[in-house]
Amino acid sequence: MTEEQRYLFDLCGFLHLKNVLTPEELDAASEATRRYIDSAPEDLPPHFGQSENLKGFAHGFAFDRALEKLVFLPAVWPIVLELTNGKPMLASGTLMVDDPDGHTEASPLHCARDDYGFESARYEIHQGRIYCDDFVVFPYLDDVHPGDGGLLVLPGSHKSQFDRPPQLFSQGRIEGEVPLGVINITPSAGDVVIIPECLTHGVLPWKPVDRQRRVLTLRYRPHHRQPGRPIPEAVKERLAPETLELLETAHYTHKKEIATRQRVCLSQ
Repeated sequence: MTEEQRYLFDLCGFLHLKNVLTPEELDAASEATRRYIDSAPEDLPPHFGQSENLKGFAHGFAFDRALEKLVFLPAVWPIVLELTNGKPMLASGTLMVDDPDGHTEASPLHCARDDYGFESARYEIHQGRIYCDDFVVFPYLDDVHPGDGGLLVLPGSHKSQFDRPPQLFSQGRIEGEVPLGVINITPSAGDVVIIPECLTHGVLPWKPVDRQRRVLTLRYRPHHRQPGRPIPEAVKERLAPETLELLETAHYTHKKEIATRQRVCLSQ
């Protein structure tokens, strides 16, 4: 992380990186995403498909190489290494879609500590570096304009020593005007947003009637943590060796080969 990134991430609890994807990367990822979304369920590989709430598409990062490459974005990978103390693991990678014909509803404010308890997420500073054991990288494939809706964050909440009062911010469900203290992040296609799971965040309803919001949700953790739901073997068979190594759990003292690289390119 740069000095500026470290300061802003620690102060606000998120980073908004602009123009991370090249035009070629964005076009390829957007086309692959379109194929996934438009595929009939019976035409999809095993373990791929839309969730019941119509918002998530399982294992989106593994659907196509153009999406898998986003796991190792050069502008993001050094940040992943710092936040995991050089012990990175990809826990999951769902494609999330807000669509006028599907899911457009709000998601209430939440964070890991709200959902799973104060001990569920760590965020701390050690020897001038940030350590975070559960965070999400969002590569954006579509423009989000002010007033469209989308991601909400409560800056600074990742370090709060107090529980959020449940009545605050309309019981946590924000569907209209964004209240003072909360920010609606509006990235452009090709931008990346990074947040720790201990940051309070939510989603506004998606308002455009002719545009989607497609976001890859890449969840990273230190490799000694459990990934959550295991990624099926049939999905792993589609992946490059570098991504397979990133998915592995390991002991605290282990050093993955990919963690020695400042830039990772897929070999297949």
